[in-house]
Amino acid sequence: MTVTKGDRPAAATRRSRTVLVSFLGAIVRKMGNWMPIAGAVELLSEAGLDAPSVRTAVFRLKKRGWLVSESRSGMRGYALTPAALEALATGDEVIWHARQPADLGDGWCFVNFSVPESARALRHQLTAHLTSLGFGNIGSAVWIAPARMLPAAQRAIAELELTEQCAVFVGDYVAGQPLPSMVRGGWDLDGIDQRYREFIGEYEGEADRLAEAGVIAGTHAFVTYLSVIDHWRKLPFRDPGLPREVLAEDWSGPAAVRLFERMVTTLEGRALAHAASYWSAQPRTADRTDGRADGAEPLQRTS
Repeated sequence: MTVTKGDRPAAATRRSRTVLVSFLGAIVRKMGNWMPIAGAVELLSEAGLDAPSVRTAVFRLKKRGWLVSESRSGMRGYALTPAALEALATGDEVIWHARQPADLGDGWCFVNFSVPESARALRHQLTAHLTSLGFGNIGSAVWIAPARMLPAAQRAIAELELTEQCAVFVGDYVAGQPLPSMVRGGWDLDGIDQRYREFIGEYEGEADRLAEAGVIAGTHAFVTYLSVIDHWRKLPFRDPGLPREVLAEDWSGPAAVRLFERMVTTLEGRALAHAASYWSAQPRTADRTDGRADGAEPLQRTS
């Protein structure tokens, strides 16, 4: 039986897209913001993606304005657009540092809005924006986050032209329902904590094995590094960075951050060195085991 593109499972299509975005952010930006399509397809096949899925994901990102066709040194490829670079840079602070716990003494930002049924799509967009910023829902159209999220909330509201439909407050918690209980009602903290624990469970043993290994093959470094990045980058966006006082004593976020940083330190240089060979029109040599490619420095984390 012939399987057409439309028959591919949606989950596989989504995975191809998320892995490609992780690849663009973690690898392609370090290679001059450009990738050779043949080399990228071959390289991503090592991470378990088939060529049709990669090409489909590239096509969709091109339609979104993230990629533009560009040939270099006789190789067909794609360059990252300013829109893509801006979007990737916006996520860097969260991805590489996670959300640091807010200071409880700084108070809270509250957003209340009343958007008519005729503007339901805008209402959904606003709630999606607030959720991605780390806001939790504690009542009918009432959203709360640490006070430091005020400027971001104001920008999101203004971009959707919903300023007249929203009321925004910043203040302290004074009395009433215990604060930890209110927080647990507003965020799926158990779900967030579980995702951190799953990350730890998946990669802690591998981190120990890598630390003991005398040699780490380039292919293994690249595949593991990309897997770690792709798994990790979704987690901090779900974490609102709540004050430590309102979280459980065994909150697993800090341990997950330490493991992520440990994996990056071990694998990043080797992964970039391995990937760099796919940017050349020359035949590749045997699998590299260590070292960095010329000009391929580690990703720079913003402070």
